[in-house]
Amino acid sequence: MSAPVGIVLPVLNEERALPGLLDILTKLDPQPADILFADGGSSDHTRELIRQAGYRLLETEAGRAIQINAGVEAIAAELVCVLHADTIPPADMVSVIADTLADPKIALASFTPLIKGPDKTRWFTTFHNWIKTWYAPMITRPHLFVRGVRLLFGDHAMFFRRAQFLEIGGCTPSDAVMEEADLCVKFARLGKIKLVRRWIETSDRRIAAWGPLKANWIYFKVGILWAVGARGRMAKDYPDVR
Repeated sequence: MSAPVGIVLPVLNEERALPGLLDILTKLDPQPADILFADGGSSDHTRELIRQAGYRLLETEAGRAIQINAGVEAIAAELVCVLHADTIPPADMVSVIADTLADPKIALASFTPLIKGPDKTRWFTTFHNWIKTWYAPMITRPHLFVRGVRLLFGDHAMFFRRAQFLEIGGCTPSDAVMEEADLCVKFARLGKIKLVRRWIETSDRRIAAWGPLKANWIYFKVGILWAVGARGRMAKDYPDVR
């Protein structure tokens, strides 16, 4: 029998994205063993919508790393996926996660994001997102790259074993941005990192707000800031678009 799969959703002021996401969650087949929302202090109707839908809600301090850590600690499942509110998973998401992590050599994995808007697919940024999983560690951590480290990102819907997440100490709590990068480095000590060849659709709302060139420059710049240890500047250079 497959290990139970849970989904942790870190949210903050996501009332616009939630209706579509809540509908998608009901269509997952098979259904996950547990779904837990970790809210970082929303000032809109996010928490109300979650409660109305009947899902578990955990209220935490603001900060995605803090929210993820709290959610993973509280969820009742052996395997955990961290899903963003503006990301649409495939209907068989739970099976893909269980099948992938059935391989004990894989410590961390994710889907492959397809960045889409209401009327277009952002193919250039989708490609950049994919190739960045390779070039980012190659440029910034070459000694780890040769050992197989790849950088997965939040819109990839990363998944892992809960026990191993707790073993490595989870996300670095002070990271408001790029919290997943340190997580990749930590998980690489335990096993392989895999980008599963299955699409997961993620919103183009940042690209729509910033424009394609500016958005890709920001993605690159924030990655470099993480690489050189300028953690305090990352959030400033990655503004909220909700």
